[in-house]
Amino acid sequence: MSNNSRTGCKTKDHASWIECAQDANIRVAYANSANGQDYTAQRKADKELDSYRSARAEGIQPAGTQTHQIEQAHRISNASGVAFQGV
Repeated sequence: MSNNSRTGCKTKDHASWIECAQDANIRVAYANSANGQDYTAQRKADKELDSYRSARAEGIQPAGTQTHQIEQAHRISNASGVAFQGV
């Protein structure tokens, strides 16, 4: 069998480069892209959505999913004693 493995392959015994890559369980990570999305932006969006879900579970309806809108809804709810119902 010829050596068709990737450079970093430990066994060097794969029939094809693709077989070697599949055995290595390679994952594609985030990279900066033309639209500006990267792992940091994704984490921020995920955190905001988690905060929004948490607010909704408390009966609060923020005006949107951005952090400042969620925090504002919490402040209003705490001050009024009633769950905020944003538009």
